[in-house]
Amino acid sequence: MRKYIVSFIFSIFGWSVSAQLSSTGNYLLMPKISSLDTVQVFLLNGITANTEISYNGSGSSINWYKYNDLSHSISNLPYISPDDGTGYVLNVDGKQTNIWVMDYQHYLPVFTSFDAENNPAIQCGQLNLILNATVPTLNYQAPSGNRYTLPREFKIKYQTQTWTSTWQNVDTTMIVSLPATQITVPAPLCNTTFTISGDQYASQLGLQPVTFTGSMYNAVAVQCHITTSVTARTEKNEDMRPSASTPINYSAPIDVQFMSNANEPVAEFYKWEILKGNSLIISRTDKDHRYTFTQAGQYTVRLTASNANCNASDSIIVTVSQSAIYAPNVFTPNGDGFNDEFRVAYRSIISFDCWVYNRWGRLVYHWNDPQKGWNGTINGAKAAPGPYFYVIKALGSDYDPKSTPDPKTHLRLGEYVLKGDINLLRGKVN
Repeated sequence: MRKYIVSFIFSIFGWSVSAQLSSTGNYLLMPKISSLDTVQVFLLNGITANTEISYNGSGSSINWYKYNDLSHSISNLPYISPDDGTGYVLNVDGKQTNIWVMDYQHYLPVFTSFDAENNPAIQCGQLNLILNATVPTLNYQAPSGNRYTLPREFKIKYQTQTWTSTWQNVDTTMIVSLPATQITVPAPLCNTTFTISGDQYASQLGLQPVTFTGSMYNAVAVQCHITTSVTARTEKNEDMRPSASTPINYSAPIDVQFMSNANEPVAEFYKWEILKGNSLIISRTDKDHRYTFTQAGQYTVRLTASNANCNASDSIIVTVSQSAIYAPNVFTPNGDGFNDEFRVAYRSIISFDCWVYNRWGRLVYHWNDPQKGWNGTINGAKAAPGPYFYVIKALGSDYDPKSTPDPKTHLRLGEYVLKGDINLLRGKVN
């Protein structure tokens, strides 16, 4: 007794005969491989005594033939019981359809091993996976003898890491065509296993794909990403003062903590280099590195992270600004929060002293931090309004003791001596 269709999956074709073909059970009607392909391929999920391929259309003359004997009809009924790996010709009122039948259960892959090539010295960028498997090819042919192969795609899954602001483990999936004995993937940045599964036809047939997981792979590929933490200064009288912004282009001194952010524990060794131009300033082997820049100029901070097989590098630019210093000629210590102290405006000053004298030449205040200033008091008491005299001596980040002194000021590059009057005005707070 005929077994009717349980479920099916099919594609629509332009010619009427093939569009009216179906089979019992789960099956796939495969799309054509090329424009020369004249074969309708049935990929069946198992062939039993009850399996049938049926023509569901109308016709006064229906005949089935096998490829190897096109002169003798094997059936004049709308259906046949097919065999695996066999070609048929269906003729309906003179319209011919070529059919090839494959039982997917006869073409299941068998995986024996799936491991990384044992050669860590060449696995810093890409990794070769060696697959030991039997993956039968899904071959079919036309009555003319032209042969075709259905592509078989398999999924490879493994874990690696990716850097955003921290390292994150991510699952990676690749699609590969088999058969193949060697598969190349981007080298993972963490220890992982590789799993292969498929093919795509198993999923389309509603089957659980054949899956195989190889042994644990110990990663050797290295990556690193420099990040920085800058010691910030908040006093507003400093121009280009260090803050959390990037790129690093600040007033000296710049105290910077450099973090390597390598994919540990794969990365084992670290080398920090700081160069000014082509000159090496300092070299360190700590995981992270702290350095204070005091001289003007542009610096390259370079990191190399490595292990016994691989290395990676990253670099950033640090720019230390040229120095400058300016003194006001008036301040108003009246408590209104505006111009309440005598302070210099500056950038990249690394050595500073300021002395304030009254009109009789008596020293009333001294300080050596350019971020600070004089609040208009003497020994805790309010100083009298009026003129005072200041002397400032300072050195900038660009100070060069070997430079030629200015013929007028006799000061070298980056050296400052400022003298002048400062008027203390109290006024009233509005």
